[in-house]
Amino acid sequence: MRISRYEQAGETKLGFYFDNFVVEIEVAAAAFNLANDEHLDLTQVTCILELLPPAGRLATDAERVASWLDSTEIPDELKTCCETIQLLIPIARPNKLFLLAGNYSAHVQEGGEQAIERAETFPYVFMKPPTTTLTNPGQPIQIPKVNPNEIDWELELAIVIGKKGKHIKESEALNYVAGYTVINDISDRAYHPFPARKERSRDAFFDWMHGKWHDSFCPCGPCIATPTTVPDPQTLDLKLTLNQELRQDSTTALQVFPVAAVIEFISQSVTLEPGDLISTGTPDGVGKTTGTFIKAGDTLHAHISSIGTLSSPVINES
Repeated sequence: MRISRYEQAGETKLGFYFDNFVVEIEVAAAAFNLANDEHLDLTQVTCILELLPPAGRLATDAERVASWLDSTEIPDELKTCCETIQLLIPIARPNKLFLLAGNYSAHVQEGGEQAIERAETFPYVFMKPPTTTLTNPGQPIQIPKVNPNEIDWELELAIVIGKKGKHIKESEALNYVAGYTVINDISDRAYHPFPARKERSRDAFFDWMHGKWHDSFCPCGPCIATPTTVPDPQTLDLKLTLNQELRQDSTTALQVFPVAAVIEFISQSVTLEPGDLISTGTPDGVGKTTGTFIKAGDTLHAHISSIGTLSSPVINES
C-alpha cells in the first residue's frame, strides 16, 4: 500500500498513490464497499498515521482497500491526476527528523576517507529542523543567498516510525515501522559562517552541520509505502537524476547499518514516536565528487523502487 497526502482546491486529502494518479481514500472505500458488499468506514480519518501499521486504528481496512485496488482495473472516474494536485510531505509535522551521515561505504570513500565496516564504527546521526527543511514534492529547493555555490544532492531511504518505542532490539525493529518514503538530503558543501573568524578545533564539523540546515533542504515524498509493499527495506534500488542525467545508482543492500540496526541505535538514547522520520544515508554519486552542484533551473528526480519518484525543481532564494 502506498498513501499520499495532497492538497486539492485548498483542502488537504489522503489518497492511495499510483505514480501518475491518486485515488482519494473515501472514494476508494466507497467503491470497495459497493463492489464487495462491505461497510468499511474511512471517512473520519484525521491523520495519515491512522491508516498505517503497526498501530493505526484503520490500517487493516486501508490495506484491504489498497489490495482490492491493486487487483482491479481502476475506473477513470476514481482517479485524480497528480498533475492537478499538490502532493504534500507525507507526515505533516513530524516530531523528529533524524538523518544518517556515511552509511554507505562507497560514499564515504568518494569523500576521501577509508572504507568503513559495521563492526568498527556506529551510525553517525544528525537532525534537521523539520518545519523549515521539509519540502513538498514538486516544490523548489532554494539556493541560499548566504552561500549559493556548492549545493549538493543526497538521495536517501527514509523510515516512518509507526509505534512508540525505546531500547528497541534490532530483531524487533521492523515491527515499529509504519512505512518508507524518499528524502533528498540537500547539503551545502562549502558553508563557512563568519570567514574572518578565529579558527577553533571543531569549526569543520559545525560548518558541515550548518550546511544541512538551510530552508527547503529536505524534500520528502511522494508517498509512504507500507511494509506490505516494502517487506525488505534492504532490497531497494536507488536512482537520482540531475536534469535527466543519472548521478546516483545504487541499492539499500549496501548500507553499512541496515534499517533495523539504525532504529535500534537511535532508540537506545531517544524515544521514537509515531511519525518520526529517519533518513538512512546516501550512496555514492553525490555532486561534490565531480564538482557538480545544483543551480537555479535544474531539476532533481530522486527515485526508490517500490516507493516512487520525488521531483524537485531548483530556484534561487528570493
